[in-house]
Amino acid sequence: MSDTTVAQKDRLMADLRVAAADAEALLKLTANDVTESTAGLRERLQDRLNQAKHNLLTLQASATEKAKAAGHVADDYVHDHPWRSVAVGAGVGLLVGLLIGRR
Repeated sequence: MSDTTVAQKDRLMADLRVAAADAEALLKLTANDVTESTAGLRERLQDRLNQAKHNLLTLQASATEKAKAAGHVADDYVHDHPWRSVAVGAGVGLLVGLLIGRR
C-alpha cells in the first residue's frame, strides 16, 4: 500500500472518530428532550453510531492483520534469500542517492 493511501486511510479514520465524538456529544445534549420525534432520532443515531464504531474496529483489526501478514511474508523472503535482499536494498539505495545527487 502506498504512503498516500495509508495517509488517506489514517485521515479518514481520524475524521470518523471526530464524527463519532460529535454524534455522542449531540446525543448527550438532547438527552433531556423527551419529544417523540427527538427520541426516535436519538435512538436511530445511537444505533448507527454503534454500527459505525463496530465497523471501524473491524476495519482496524483487518488492516492490522494484513500488515502483520505482509511483514511475515517479507521476513520469510529475506531469510530465504538474504543476498538477493541485500542486492535489492543496495540498488534502491543507489537509485535514491542518484536522484538526490541530481538536485
